[in-house]
Amino acid sequence: MARAVGIDLGTISSCVAVFSHENVEIIANEQGRRTTPSYVAFTESGRLFGDAAKKQMGMNCGNTIFAVKRLIGRQFDDSTVQTDIKHWPFKVINVSGKPEIQVEYKNEIKSFVPEEILAMVLTKMIEITEIHCGKKISEAVITVPAGFNSWQRQSIRDAACIAGLCVLHIIDESTAAALAYGINFHTTGERNVLVFNLGGGTFNVSVLKIDERTFEVKSVAGDAHLGGEDFLNRLVSYFVQEFKHKYDKNLSDDKRALVRLRSACERAKITLSSSLNASVEIDSLHDGIDFYSAITRTRFENLCADLFRSTLEPVEKALRDAKMDKASIHDIVLVGGSIRIPKVQNLLQDFFNGKELVQSINPDEAAAYGAAILAAILTGYRSAKIKDVILLD
Repeated sequence: MARAVGIDLGTISSCVAVFSHENVEIIANEQGRRTTPSYVAFTESGRLFGDAAKKQMGMNCGNTIFAVKRLIGRQFDDSTVQTDIKHWPFKVINVSGKPEIQVEYKNEIKSFVPEEILAMVLTKMIEITEIHCGKKISEAVITVPAGFNSWQRQSIRDAACIAGLCVLHIIDESTAAALAYGINFHTTGERNVLVFNLGGGTFNVSVLKIDERTFEVKSVAGDAHLGGEDFLNRLVSYFVQEFKHKYDKNLSDDKRALVRLRSACERAKITLSSSLNASVEIDSLHDGIDFYSAITRTRFENLCADLFRSTLEPVEKALRDAKMDKASIHDIVLVGGSIRIPKVQNLLQDFFNGKELVQSINPDEAAAYGAAILAAILTGYRSAKIKDVILLD
C-alpha cells in the first residue's frame, strides 16, 4: 500500500483514496459511505464530524459548520462571503477583516478561522483511512478548485499542517479526475480530454492532452463559487417565498425552520435528477404550520437557468486558452455530484453539438482517485499501473 493518500476536500463532502494492490481503493467511513459530509458540529460535550454532525444539524444549527471552504482565502467583506452568510445558520464574524466562525463549544463562545475547521475535516478523513489501513498516514495529495489563487492554495496547505499532514502536492480537482479517467480506462493514442467538474460548491474545467502515459494540462478554468449549494439556495428561497405567500409568515429569522427546509430541498433536488416532480413535506415547520408543497423539474430549471448557463463560460475560456475548438475535444468527462442534473448535461451536450458525454467514472470519487494515483507516484510506489505516468500541470 502507498504510504500517502489522495484527498478530495470538497465544499459539501469529502472523499479519501489510497493506492493499494495495483489499484486505487476508495476508503469508506464508519457508516460504509464512500464520501463523508464536510461538516463539523460543536456541542456541550465535544465535537462531531461527517454524518454524525450533519444528522444533528436540525437541533444544533448555530453550531454545525459546513461549506467553510467558501471562506478560504477571502476577506470578510467579499461579496461572495456576504452572500453565503445570508444562507448559513451559523455565525461568521469579522476579525481584522478576515472571516471567522463563532460557535458555542463546551458552554463557551469560541471562534475558529476557516483553516482550523478544514483541518478538522482533514483529520476526520485521515482517521477514516488509518482505521481502515491499520497504519499512520502523514502525507497526502489534496485537490483544490481550479479557480483557487495562490493564497487560497496556501490556506489549504495551512489547514493540512494543522491536521498534521505533509502535503506532497496540490492538484486541481478536474486534473485529478482526468488522471483517474486516463489511467482507469486505458486511453490509447493522443486524446484531448475536457473534464467538466460541477461539485457542491465549486465548478472546474480542465483541458488535457493525454498521450499514452503522459498527461499534459493545456488549460484550466472555473468558478470557485458555483455549485450545488447555489442551486439549493435557489430552491430554499423559492419555498420561503411560497410559505410567506400562503401563510403571511416570514421564515427568514427562524434558523431551525430554514435548516429543516434546506434538508427537504436537498432531498427534492436529488429527486429531480431522476424524476419530473418532487415533494417537500415538513411537519410543524414554523408556528405549528405543516408545510406540504411540490416542485417540478421544469420549475427548478427555470429557478437556476442563469446559473446553469454560466457553466458554459469557463468551458469556452478553457478551450480558448488551450487553443482548441469544440471539434478538437475527443472526450468530455463529467465529474462532481451536480453533473447528475439533466439540464446541465443537456446544455453541455448541446454546446458540443450533440457529442456523447463520458459518464463511465464515478463522479463523486474521481478526484480522490486521481489524487491517490499522484500520491503513489510521488512516494515512489512501484506498480505497473502507474509506471512511467507523467503529469505536466
